[in-house]
Amino acid sequence: MKTLIIAEKPDMGRNIAAAIEPKAKNYRSYLEGEQYIITWAIGHLIGLAEPDAYDVKYKKWNINDLPIIPDQFKLVPNARTIDQLKVIGDLAKRSDLLVNSCDAGREGQHIFSLIQRHLKLEHPVKRLWISDLTPETIRKGFQELKDGSEYENLTKAAKARSEADWLIGMNGSRAFTTKHNVLLSVGRVQTPVLALIYDRQKTIEAFSSLKFFEVEGHFTQNEMTYKGMWQGDRLTDGEKAEALAAKVKGKPGRIDSYEVKETKEYPNKLYDLTLLQREANGKYAFSAKKTLDIAQALYEKHKVISYPRTNSNYVTEQNIPEMHKTLSALQGTAYDEWVKGANRNLVHKGNKFICNPSKVEDHHAILPTYRKASGLSADEGKLYDLIVRRFLSQFYPAAEYKVHTVMTEVEDEKFKTTVKELLSLGWKVIYADQKKDKAKSSKGKNKDDEEDEEIEVNEPFAIAPADEVICSDAVVKEKDTQPPKHYTEGTLLRAMESAGKQIEDEELRDAMKDSGLGTPATRAATIERLKNVGYIEMQGKKIAITQKGRTAIELIRGAGIELLTSPEMTGQWERRLNEISRGTASDGQFMENVKRFACMIVDKVRVQSRASKTSFEGETPSVNTGAKGRGGASTTRKTTEKPAAPRKRKASSEAEAANSGPKIIGNCPRPGCGGMIFMGKKGYGCSHYKEGCKFVIWKENHGRTLTDAQVKALIEKGRTGKLKLTSEDGTPLEGKLVLQNMDTGQLAVES
Repeated sequence: MKTLIIAEKPDMGRNIAAAIEPKAKNYRSYLEGEQYIITWAIGHLIGLAEPDAYDVKYKKWNINDLPIIPDQFKLVPNARTIDQLKVIGDLAKRSDLLVNSCDAGREGQHIFSLIQRHLKLEHPVKRLWISDLTPETIRKGFQELKDGSEYENLTKAAKARSEADWLIGMNGSRAFTTKHNVLLSVGRVQTPVLALIYDRQKTIEAFSSLKFFEVEGHFTQNEMTYKGMWQGDRLTDGEKAEALAAKVKGKPGRIDSYEVKETKEYPNKLYDLTLLQREANGKYAFSAKKTLDIAQALYEKHKVISYPRTNSNYVTEQNIPEMHKTLSALQGTAYDEWVKGANRNLVHKGNKFICNPSKVEDHHAILPTYRKASGLSADEGKLYDLIVRRFLSQFYPAAEYKVHTVMTEVEDEKFKTTVKELLSLGWKVIYADQKKDKAKSSKGKNKDDEEDEEIEVNEPFAIAPADEVICSDAVVKEKDTQPPKHYTEGTLLRAMESAGKQIEDEELRDAMKDSGLGTPATRAATIERLKNVGYIEMQGKKIAITQKGRTAIELIRGAGIELLTSPEMTGQWERRLNEISRGTASDGQFMENVKRFACMIVDKVRVQSRASKTSFEGETPSVNTGAKGRGGASTTRKTTEKPAAPRKRKASSEAEAANSGPKIIGNCPRPGCGGMIFMGKKGYGCSHYKEGCKFVIWKENHGRTLTDAQVKALIEKGRTGKLKLTSEDGTPLEGKLVLQNMDTGQLAVES
């Protein structure tokens, strides 16, 4: 009897055979040598059965047949790969030991487990757990095979994840689809990710831009010139800003304070998959899926990087010698100059910025292997270059700077200057040929959201604190406050990693990784799913939510299932799955909670009123062109949904003309209604007006035109903030508008 090795894909199987059975005979769907038979799964050969496998009535979607909660989940072979499954079954009969050589992670464990369960294989099992596919690593892995029972908890977590997704997806999607007569996809991970995009879009639309002015002083002291920004309350009056500039221009000043501090910037952390996807999206506009596919090819086909589906930015002590070996292997390549300048003493077991075994669970950070890269496509070369440069930077010292902080006073007005003087380039020499893509520090300000007033210089900078300064010029700069930026795939991945929490500190971000949305291996697929079901579309690098996507979130929240859209709560579910894989939580208890939640979803949707067909139709506002003042976009793009019929009225604004679908503001507050409040020509009415709902809030109310945000506040909180209003007799007054009658939408003033 021989040992049967089951790899995840053919390339992996052939790599294994080349390393341990080089003379194995090739039988197309498997390889056989003297000791081993090597075959493969071709991905998912088996999946969970559809509902009609439990009862034929489930072939038709009917809300009265929900929830569907199987006692035992049935498995079904993938019809396209059933021949390969049969091959594995036949080969197993000639074997007395199985080696699970699927990808070393939760999904790879799941793929093997499904084959084992479906074919009822009772052989003893060993586990190959390796992080790259070089022959040396494969041979070493086979010398150190683990007992399959050591991965029992990982199998439980994989099974729980799969069945939980089935329960939420099947019941949620069928419930919302049958209730609202539109195909609506609901998922344990995809729905909270969509909610992140929805909430960001609503924040952008509610944003009111504020014009403000900055005064920049230009100063001269001896031979030194520098600039500084005026310090004080934000200036919103242009005339005051001009007067301030005129006041200081040409006048003498003095140095109020001058501080110099030396700082160091250490190399950025090694890549995990999510960080690699984020940077490839920012630098090359690669989608998350494209980056994953390329990384998988670099790992599996070319064998030039380690296992890419990792969530760690660190290595273990065992990886340090390998890193030194890889550095030597890069000699004579395009990276030769940087290899020669590398300091090997910087990469050692005591360097906790690199080597931190406590932060490595399944796999270490992504590293290049010592195999020389050849035959890479252009895109493969770009991604490989990112990984190699990040690796090489670890062998270089910190970049060193002097930070000069100057406070200059002119005519009792103070101006602040921050100059970052470069002393030593350190690891940044590796990125010196990419000045436009200057590597950012992993900590500090988010430069996407806040303008950095720090000036970086290469030449020496010094101020004489006792010498006089002349304000040679003062310039007024007109600016507008900016709304949050639309998500790109890169920034969305970052939000998924931290379950939507805006976390800048990298240490805190590390702590959140266990409770992010999905896993590094599944996040790309989640984003692709949202595209495929018509909830989002790409406009350049930016993600735009469609009208269908908006309405899906509003209906879910309107049904009272806020939990399903909660990134934080779904992140906690992911943390529980990680705990199951470590043996510190019960998979049975987790599944009981998921079953209760699936039942609650169905119960809530069953009593919800059906949404208007038009609430899913419309056009997606363009994220690339924004109107000043309001944060909303000024152009639109069609969604995959059929556009609504044109309304027989003249559009009252450019925005209305561009939007053929109704703008949903929120849920109707009338008790038991279940409709949605949408913006009409003269007011905000209910989508259930045909069913008799008379709720309406008129746009012109108490002497002012109400905004969407104010109407939203009225229907959700029952009142607005304090406003300048007009009474019925024309007398000016100040007070809050309150929703006096929930049946009709009548408003009153509360002083």
